[in-house]
Amino acid sequence: METCKLEKRGKLFILTLTGEDEHRLNPTRIDAIRSALNQIRSDSSSLSGSVLITTAHGKFFSNGYDLAWAGSSPEKIRLMSSKLRELVADLISFPMPTVAAITGHACAAGMIFALCHDYIVMRKDRGFLYMSEMDIGLKIPAWFMAVISCKIGDARVQRDVVLKARKLTAKQAVESGIIDVALDSAEETVKGAVELGETLVKKGWNGQVYGENRKELYRKVIDKVGVDETRDDVKNVAIAISKM
Repeated sequence: METCKLEKRGKLFILTLTGEDEHRLNPTRIDAIRSALNQIRSDSSSLSGSVLITTAHGKFFSNGYDLAWAGSSPEKIRLMSSKLRELVADLISFPMPTVAAITGHACAAGMIFALCHDYIVMRKDRGFLYMSEMDIGLKIPAWFMAVISCKIGDARVQRDVVLKARKLTAKQAVESGIIDVALDSAEETVKGAVELGETLVKKGWNGQVYGENRKELYRKVIDKVGVDETRDDVKNVAIAISKM
């Protein structure tokens, strides 16, 4: 079953999470996303002046880890964590600007995935950003926290997102400086992301230099992504899943 598709429009690469499901981040979907990113990297013409846009069909941008798939299996929990950390490392080193066009809910690991893009455009008529871990009884990994601290500058908003599991609408996320633009509908959100992408394409930046500079900007995330915390957290995750 197709989990994502890649389209090229000139110097824009549009990656869409397909289907009307919740776009849970299981190994199959993560591998498909990474395969699409590798396909872009292999296109030598894409290394300068290109832009990646990531979006999704349906109600959800992504509802986070596929906890139903993992169940209480320590091996599956570790595998999901490892796969997502590899995907985030790919995005941080990716040789072009990245834009997330959020047309639905982005929750937990799905929110982290969205935040790992350089720019975020989000629909304001439906959907929210939501770190659900407090509500479902999960410890937030240190590398998630590194992403949050890099992407959310206001300490009070960080507190509310992490410790109160506050759900942020697009309007609230713009006001908090988390996203760049809030637009009226899914169609307008994708259109806005394309327009932003076209503006960035005109810069003609060297992709390799862009990726290296991003790695320095998010060095704290890179350092944490390389650490496997699931060895200590698997029991906590398994217990939380069993209670769902």
